[in-house]
Amino acid sequence: MKKTVCVLLANGSEEMEVVICVDVLRRAGIDVLLAGVGDATPTIAASRGVRIAPDSAWDAAEASRFDAIVIPGGMGGTQVLRRDESVKQAIRDFSEVGKIVAAICAGPLVLQDAGVLDDRTLTCHPGVREELTVGTWVDQPVVRDGHLVTSQAPGTTFAFALTLVEILVDADTARKIAGDMRVAW
Repeated sequence: MKKTVCVLLANGSEEMEVVICVDVLRRAGIDVLLAGVGDATPTIAASRGVRIAPDSAWDAAEASRFDAIVIPGGMGGTQVLRRDESVKQAIRDFSEVGKIVAAICAGPLVLQDAGVLDDRTLTCHPGVREELTVGTWVDQPVVRDGHLVTSQAPGTTFAFALTLVEILVDADTARKIAGDMRVAW
């Protein structure tokens, strides 16, 4: 059965983390919905001013249909997602049933606010490390702790997305995509 992933997007989200993740997941045949949160429709202004059009607005009632949820970084977007109670509830719901919860850069702050980082090993952008008050931070590009996947920054997005492909599809597909894109992984 084809896997489905919801990537959340808000004004101020880091464009590389959004676009690279969506692109790599779609190359793997994963059905990806880029969902705009807050004032993110019809387009958002990403952290560097790139305009991105979400596929649709975030609909919390639809969240359970996805196999994974992805929280990109970018401090502006992270702040929007941190304030959205329906996003945090979806993260809690995914965690409770063991679905993949993934966050990159400042995105793990949303996971902390959702209350899913207790006793977990994770990473994030070193610039926001001090804001994380729960879990065990490690200085690695990508960290997987059970159903939780975290990553550090725009430069680690390929490894982050390929790790999600490995989990949701398989390692051979992830290696093939990495090779086709000429990404060391």
